[in-house]
Amino acid sequence: MNQYLIPANSKKSQLILGVFTMTDLWVAIGSAVISLLLMVAIPGEQLYILVIKLLPLATGLLLVLPVPHYHNVLTFLREVLLFIFNEKEYIWKGWCATSDIYGEETRKSTN
Repeated sequence: MNQYLIPANSKKSQLILGVFTMTDLWVAIGSAVISLLLMVAIPGEQLYILVIKLLPLATGLLLVLPVPHYHNVLTFLREVLLFIFNEKEYIWKGWCATSDIYGEETRKSTN
């Protein structure tokens, strides 16, 4: 019987720096450019003006921030939205189910 051992970090090697996808980099770079443009375009040194200027950068960096079990928050939010708004029906059967999704027996009972 052929059994293959798959390393735990095999998908991590497909990411840039082991953490980011190209979409993540574009989000981070785009948010940094928008914040830079706001720094130049909006005059003022008050705290609330500074928050407005840095809000795009903070939002972009929050979206690409790594979280456990997902590449980042953007990936997590995408998966949640796909689960909620997907037309596919998810049926929880557990790891030891003996029937397929249509209720038909897939393996014989030993009793």
